Amino acid sequence: MQKAIESVLAQTYQEFELIVVNDGSSDNSLEVVHNLQLSTINYQLLTQTNQGVSVARNNGVKAAQYDYIAFLDADDWWEPTYLEEMKRLIEEFPEAGVYGSSYFKVKNGQFIQAVIGVGPNFNCGLINYFQVYAKTMYMPLWTGATIIKKSIFESEKGFKPELKLGEDFDLWVRVALNYPVAFVNKPLSNYNQDVDLQYRAIGEKLYRPEEHMLFSNYVELIKNPDFRFLFERLALYGLLPYYLSGKNKKEVTEILAGIDWAKHELKYKLYYRILPKSLVICWTFVLKLCSILKRKKLVGSQ
Repeated sequence: MQKAIESVLAQTYQEFELIVVNDGSSDNSLEVVHNLQLSTINYQLLTQTNQGVSVARNNGVKAAQYDYIAFLDADDWWEPTYLEEMKRLIEEFPEAGVYGSSYFKVKNGQFIQAVIGVGPNFNCGLINYFQVYAKTMYMPLWTGATIIKKSIFESEKGFKPELKLGEDFDLWVRVALNYPVAFVNKPLSNYNQDVDLQYRAIGEKLYRPEEHMLFSNYVELIKNPDFRFLFERLALYGLLPYYLSGKNKKEVTEILAGIDWAKHELKYKLYYRILPKSLVICWTFVLKLCSILKRKKLVGSQ
């Protein structure tokens, strides 16, 4: 948390308020906050019982006094010019409802720039969120590099508290369907993936249907062809552990029945429709093992 807050304090643009939401933390987060001596800035500390990231963010937005909202989780941090350059983007595209920047994924100590699906000469402008996301499968709106108008956040009723995975995707797609999305193709934030998996929503945990955005009711959104293609790409990747384990079988079967297989990679047709599950399970185990060995090799070489 200290690095996250210090990155906010180090911004070249200083006209902001800082709202820290303590979601029932049991570590030394409060001590870190108090030691930073934030009394000299416009600052609020909100404390609540543990209710999850969505409720924490929603409560933070309710307390906010400014018209634009930026989010930053405790393990991530901004580059010093993040707010300055995002303010410039807002001024250039005031008609947009949400604003994003590129970012670095920090994994195994390495900084990897997100491969956002815009052209090589794209600097900034309005984007088709769904097409850009589907092109490379890198999120053009990652929450730690996204700013949204407070009025739009409130009109969309914010993050859904029941979702434990994909609550950010769920909000961004609802906003992107109704408002322009502005994007600056410069890495201005850092997405830290070198944290214990028990503190991250992603990983090997399988969620109940009501907790996972892939099982949300997108009946209306699916009518948009760009959304449908992106959703199918995400579903084919994200549903595989559920398909192989048999968890949420009814919901998985319904989603797969609506896939337009001709529009997607052949490997998914093999995984879901041709090869026996036992063979796919063996193959995914091999892929996982190779990934672990590669990660250990990278760490060992540092």
